[in-house]
Amino acid sequence: MDNHYIIQVENLTKKFNGLVAVDDISFSVEEGEIFAFLGPNGAGKTTTIKILTTLLLPTSGKIMLNGYDVLSDKGKVRSSFGIVFQDPSLDDQLTAYENMQYHAVLYHVPSNLRKQKIRDLLTFVELWDRKNSLVKTFSGGMKRRLEIARGFLHDPRVLFLDEPTLGLDPQTRKHIWDYVKDLNQKEHTTVFFTTHYIEEAEQIAQKVAIIDYGKIVAQDRPSELKRKTKTASLEEAFLSLTGKEIREESAEIADKMRIMMRNRMGRR
Repeated sequence: MDNHYIIQVENLTKKFNGLVAVDDISFSVEEGEIFAFLGPNGAGKTTTIKILTTLLLPTSGKIMLNGYDVLSDKGKVRSSFGIVFQDPSLDDQLTAYENMQYHAVLYHVPSNLRKQKIRDLLTFVELWDRKNSLVKTFSGGMKRRLEIARGFLHDPRVLFLDEPTLGLDPQTRKHIWDYVKDLNQKEHTTVFFTTHYIEEAEQIAQKVAIIDYGKIVAQDRPSELKRKTKTASLEEAFLSLTGKEIREESAEIADKMRIMMRNRMGRR
């Protein structure tokens, strides 16, 4: 595989009881790139992220992240990325500082660096003045900002964002993306994100891959996708490639897969 890329996926397939959720996909992400992974409900986005972040085993395929094999070097892979899940993963009964401190210990951030790193990151996301507040008192936007700060605490090479602005108001969404872009530029961190707000991908992503029914149907720069589909916006290009019908069946499949994954995680 090419060392030029920080994420390399070759012929990745994932099946759940005969259901093909991800169907022989291949793509690469350059180091320092902001990469959008788009698709309708049930297309395979979250399943792919769970495989890339070692939460699910693939049925077949090869995945490299930061030079490590996702299957055989899980520990090194996990230390290479941070992640903000679609569903909140903070402990609401702890303070913002305690959540950060717990993560620092979990990821072996050197004890002599923890306090300063936590202060710097909470200051960066404008939460230092709320460091001693319980997370359960935070708004949705504040929780997302805290999750992003936590994701950067162990200096990851890659930050995964799975629907990071879902359900947030436009102002908060803009603030969160401003934080992400600033961190990307300052730290040269690769950002891999999914979103249903296609305009976010058009404004932020340097490269886009579109997955539909488990297969990648297009991948290129937003401007090239618009040119190839002869459309004026990335949203129009997306609809041209995936169709305009409502994906109720796909959403139902996605729900079934989430239940399967929760059950599997619960048994570990």
